[in-house]
Amino acid sequence: MHQTARPHVLPPRSFDELLGGGGGPATVDMLRRSERSWRLLVVRALLDSAATAPPGPLPPLAEGWRLLSRAWAASEEAREAVEGLLGYPAVGVWAAHTLRRLRGTAQDDAPLWADTGHLHAIAAAAAVRAGLDFRAEIPVRHGWAVLPALGAMRVPGPADWDVAEVSGSAGRVRIAGRPLEGPDWHALTELRAAGCTLLLDDTDPYRDLRRPGRVEPVAAAGEWQELFAPAWDILRRTDTEAARALAGGLVSVVPRPRAERFRPHSASSGEAFGGALASAPDDAEQFAATLVHEFQHNKLSAFMHLFTLYDDRDDRLHYAPWRDDPRPLGGLLQGVYAFFGVTAFWRRRVHVLGQFEFALWRSQTAYALRAIGSSDGLDELGRRLVAELTRRVEPWLDEPVDVRARGAAALAVADHRASWRAHHLRPAAETVRAHAAAWSCGEPLPHTADPAPVPGGPYGGPRRGFDTRAVLLRWLLADPAGFAVLRDDPGAVVAGALGEDVALVEGRTAEALHAFRERAVRGGDPDAWVGLGLAARAAADPAGEGLLAHPELAMALHTALDGRADPLELGRALAPACPA
Repeated sequence: MHQTARPHVLPPRSFDELLGGGGGPATVDMLRRSERSWRLLVVRALLDSAATAPPGPLPPLAEGWRLLSRAWAASEEAREAVEGLLGYPAVGVWAAHTLRRLRGTAQDDAPLWADTGHLHAIAAAAAVRAGLDFRAEIPVRHGWAVLPALGAMRVPGPADWDVAEVSGSAGRVRIAGRPLEGPDWHALTELRAAGCTLLLDDTDPYRDLRRPGRVEPVAAAGEWQELFAPAWDILRRTDTEAARALAGGLVSVVPRPRAERFRPHSASSGEAFGGALASAPDDAEQFAATLVHEFQHNKLSAFMHLFTLYDDRDDRLHYAPWRDDPRPLGGLLQGVYAFFGVTAFWRRRVHVLGQFEFALWRSQTAYALRAIGSSDGLDELGRRLVAELTRRVEPWLDEPVDVRARGAAALAVADHRASWRAHHLRPAAETVRAHAAAWSCGEPLPHTADPAPVPGGPYGGPRRGFDTRAVLLRWLLADPAGFAVLRDDPGAVVAGALGEDVALVEGRTAEALHAFRERAVRGGDPDAWVGLGLAARAAADPAGEGLLAHPELAMALHTALDGRADPLELGRALAPACPA
């Protein structure tokens, strides 16, 4: 597979597109080609590191590479197919994971030969794509033999780790003697729409992006297809050029089980350009937003394989408005880039839930951009990227939004920021002592600087998601009838939700204020103190601003005073030192 080496160069237009959070089809094609080179470098390093590793029951890796090269050289059409296979997202995860194992920086329960020997499965898939006559041996994992980007054959046996023969002759392919047309073969589903095709990958052992997993055929693949066509139509009508770029870059979606409504899960990896992992979507619009989100991550990861944006030695942690945990600088950069795309998507959706999502994410993205812009960990190019995204997002803050959506978004924003503080900031002991002394003497409380985030905070991991009240707001805006049903037992529908949360988002402020205050008086948990701050603010009580600005200090001070101080009085005392 020798080609003349040429440096990858992004023309000024593509460079500027990516700095601004965009990137048309031509730009994405350049990223795809640069990722091809990155991928081959990793595979080359893997082969070099594996030179002395025992192949186990499989042939030497050199045989797999020869078959791969033979398929690549078979024809122009075969070459294109093999190039697509080499660029397949799960192949990137395999190469990176196996290289880490060979270098001793990753561990796995699988025998090493099953990881290194996956090269034979890649080569066999390439030979099938090229229409070759061939024979090869590939790993069998927990009763499945996988051909990347094609599917998997069930190969029952007594051992978790085994070997199966793959053969191709006159266009007929068999695995362990079984034809691909037989009942034991599970082919990948193609999600098709006019202008875009993605593979629904439920078989590749490296599809989960972080560590190998088992084959898990999806029974409801038809539901994904039913949602994909309208999701693609939404993308195309929202931004035709961006949709074409996405179609040229994304290759596969890894299906995960359905999550709670309004709480989808998705992920991507810099090692898997073209891939996105997603829980079964609630609807086509959510599916479209998820694809936008993860493709933004794909683009920035590829861009960062070409350029440096920040000092990766900077281990400081930051508030990320879309996460419950503190994030390092690189993670925050990825987040602002992804949520810039998410915000742009929802900006063009005019229904009330879309307006809520737009109002929420424009505020949170702008907030994160302002914070990251002051970081000295960014290099010049990183500062340019943040400045360009900020220039584009800031005008959106003034765009009119449905009044209900705007109010709901403001509540969700305040809730997440205060919840994060309550869980991850810990005031210094001397600060708490000084405040307790001032309170006991009836003096104004002193001003205090924000402490640094502490992973886990004083309360350990959150007991529930910081988005719990935001999810209730989504129910209220998008499905009032469903919200009415969940009102009696909210926790059965929205994990972690309580009756006082429902009262708060519905505007039954006095009821919510009483319930949260009772919990806070008893010592309470961070969710109670933040809920009290939200309810107090809704009641126009100055305590709301104090509790939301410094919930971590209010809780610590209440404990230091042995619970003698009224939580609302503490909030009012903290309010003068806090910005409104």
